[in-house]
Amino acid sequence: MLDVRRMQVLRTVVGVGSVTGAAARLGYTPSAVSQQIAVLEKEAGVALLERVGRGVRPTAAGLLLTEYADAIGRQVAQAEAALADLRAGRTGRLAVRYFATAGAGLVAPAVALLRERLPRVQVELRLTADTEDPSAEVSEGRADLALVVRGAGREVGGLRPVRLLDDPYLAVLPRGHRLAGRRSVRLGELAEEAFVGSEWPGPCLDAQLDACAVAGFRPRFVVESEDYVTAQGFVAAGLGVALVPRLGLGSRHPGVVVREVRDPAPVRTIHAVVREAGVPQQPALGAFLDALREVVGTE
Repeated sequence: MLDVRRMQVLRTVVGVGSVTGAAARLGYTPSAVSQQIAVLEKEAGVALLERVGRGVRPTAAGLLLTEYADAIGRQVAQAEAALADLRAGRTGRLAVRYFATAGAGLVAPAVALLRERLPRVQVELRLTADTEDPSAEVSEGRADLALVVRGAGREVGGLRPVRLLDDPYLAVLPRGHRLAGRRSVRLGELAEEAFVGSEWPGPCLDAQLDACAVAGFRPRFVVESEDYVTAQGFVAAGLGVALVPRLGLGSRHPGVVVREVRDPAPVRTIHAVVREAGVPQQPALGAFLDALREVVGTE
């Protein structure tokens, strides 16, 4: 097999026109260059250089290998430049998993910022279902980052949670509700109300139930919608009240009013999960995390 490094020595000799000149350029001794050429000729099975006066010129085989050495040299230089860009985070491919209500408010503006700053970084986005936990994909290296709602004390080995923001729940009331004229409502004032469910079982629902427990009651769900838009429709129809996170509110139904909740305010905490420090990761990941922090104002 031909040695690529010896081919580069041949390339220099042919370019300079002499073994002595090539040795000076490469920082070798002339005898070392001659030895490298001799070994390469043995590998090729044919003479590569012929003497002309005080210099040398390539044979047909030598010229052929020099052309390939030129191409290899260019490719190596391109590979080194591409690798430097990857190490610096200027290129790469990020696999990101997100849930629906984090898409428009967090992921979209963060991706826009990343593309503005690092246009050669590709971001593969995949929406996860509310009942799906994408943390395993990150842990197994199939995704670089996932946006999740993390409950208290809920940790997954091998992952590092990066807290992004607290997303408070708001009270969604029928327009003619007795509390509709308030600027805010105390959570305990909803204790006797029928509730329209807006969450699947999991950390988001737990945030509601935990806050209600602190207020001294457990909500009585009369409708299970597991969808924020649908929940607003049921509330507008007068079937109950609902708690909807600020990010999930979207377009408000004309038949409802939305009020802040206090004493206490139910809050779900949104994290980005990545693999622990020390595990090989995409260099551009840090730039995307910075963009997410900038979007939520937690720089």
